[in-house]
Amino acid sequence: MNIIFALAGVVVKEMYRRKDFYVLFVMTALLTLLAGSATFFNDPKITGYLKEICLLLIWVATLVIALTSAARQIPAERESRTIFPLLAKPVTRWHVIVGKFLGCWVVAALAVAMFYVFFGAVVAAREHALPVAHYLQAAILHWMALAVVIALAILGSIVFSAPSVNVTISFIVVGGVLTLGEHLNKLASRMEGLSQTLTSIVYFLLPHIEWAFAYRDLLLFNQPLAPWSAVLTAAVYWAAYAAALLIGAWLAFRRKTLTLG
Repeated sequence: MNIIFALAGVVVKEMYRRKDFYVLFVMTALLTLLAGSATFFNDPKITGYLKEICLLLIWVATLVIALTSAARQIPAERESRTIFPLLAKPVTRWHVIVGKFLGCWVVAALAVAMFYVFFGAVVAAREHALPVAHYLQAAILHWMALAVVIALAILGSIVFSAPSVNVTISFIVVGGVLTLGEHLNKLASRMEGLSQTLTSIVYFLLPHIEWAFAYRDLLLFNQPLAPWSAVLTAAVYWAAYAAALLIGAWLAFRRKTLTLG
């Protein structure tokens, strides 16, 4: 575990040196200013619209951070050839996979926390209410869903040759799940025979990160708190899905030949 934590620490330090946290801070400040601009309008519905826009931008920003940071980890090691001295030490390929994942996941946790803290502070100043439990549930679900996204990007970084291709395909997959995931179940219910079976199989194979994305409605419309048992179940589900993707990445990495050429 010490090796994994050390590798994760290197990833976090690398993100700090790349100034990603400074970019994150600027993006967060822009989002809070956007929400705060609602005070210049007399329409009370403006706050709700801006909350929806801000939450959507938070999801887009965290997906960009998670995917780009995870997709470049192993390709960067291969390109700089630091992967060879790294694996020459008592470090296995499994250590590399898990360490890179953990580091990117910690970065995602910091990003999610910063976004929700700033967003909650601005909305509380506007609405004079701070549903801490709602924000906590939203952040937990968001972070656990990003575990699947990061694991998918790490798997893609081994399967695809270029990080740009990996990021593009991962964005398409994640975007498809977020926008079409829940509709597949409704579509399958209207089908019959083999098409219904195949659509249902595809639906159950998806990671369903759209559940975390849909939690925005509870924040937007001040709905009652979701049962914590449901939050825990979803978190365990995404953890298991991310673990399966990491195992797939490890198996692909084991079969991959690393050369100096």
